[in-house]
Amino acid sequence: MSTLTATVDLRPVPASVPVARHLVLDLLGAWRSPHDAGDAALLVTELVANVVDHVAGDASFTLELSMSEDWLRISVADGSALRPVVREFEVAAARGRGMRLVEGIADRWGVEDDTDGKRVWFELAPREWEGRQP
Repeated sequence: MSTLTATVDLRPVPASVPVARHLVLDLLGAWRSPHDAGDAALLVTELVANVVDHVAGDASFTLELSMSEDWLRISVADGSALRPVVREFEVAAARGRGMRLVEGIADRWGVEDDTDGKRVWFELAPREWEGRQP
């Protein structure tokens, strides 16, 4: 199987959150992805919401998807050097659980420097890999 890729630039506005989620779901369906589309949609929602919350101005951010037979990689590159933080779970907190979800659900995730900021990424193994270490 070859690698399939998609890249889209979005504005850091609240409307971009459902747009990104639906793009991921539509692409994974069209690609006949063996990965858990619900997990991918949830995690991309968290990454994009972080951009919306923390990147201001007329900037844009880039949503990137890459799927091979074995891995799905989704990343969000923005113009901010501010790194995401995995916070301790607090019952009373209304927000701040997004990166905890990414850490708990993704098979792998990380942050890397990008030209003008950072790229936050996660990877999911195919569903049939569940329960096995990749």
